[in-house]
Amino acid sequence: MTSNDSRTMNAYLERLRGALRGVDESEVREIVQELRSHILEKAAGGDVDSALAALGGPEELAGRYLTDSLLARAAGSRSPVRLLRSLLRWASLSLAGFFVLLGSVLGYFLGGVFILVALCKPFHPQNAGIWTYRDTAGDLGISVRLGYGNAPGVGAELLGWWIVPLGLLVGCGLVMLTTHSALWCISTYRKSRALPGSGTEDE
Repeated sequence: MTSNDSRTMNAYLERLRGALRGVDESEVREIVQELRSHILEKAAGGDVDSALAALGGPEELAGRYLTDSLLARAAGSRSPVRLLRSLLRWASLSLAGFFVLLGSVLGYFLGGVFILVALCKPFHPQNAGIWTYRDTAGDLGISVRLGYGNAPGVGAELLGWWIVPLGLLVGCGLVMLTTHSALWCISTYRKSRALPGSGTEDE
């Protein structure tokens, strides 16, 4: 490698390092070291400029590393809040991430609704629950109520007190299913977009 190629590579890696704000320093060092080895290996049969062009701009590559780091932390956590934060970042960079975020928000919302209805039923036995009713046009509708306001005047309650065990079961099941589905999507995405030093190349 010529001295000019070496300066070009070092300048690229320094820009990458500067763009990796928020990543642990030890992780940054590992990323830079792995990338240096990767660039030298790719440049062995050509030139450094071609190897760097294949990686993309340092800021763009740093964004991919930041997303991967965020998703890696989310994969090690079962917290829906942390998971949704990670998915929000992913959604800002990828259409696939947007659809996973959309599905996760819907899953957590529905799960939360079932859990809230089940928890509110003992405190508001007359109004909390799931009701069917007919509107002024005669169309059948469904109303989910947490105990605030009056139940539909012309309608029938579904499940009754069964909403307590079933609501908790379905709600917790939806939350768990949503979490597992999101984590599976994260794992699949990270494997398909493995980056040097990300720890996903050999998974």
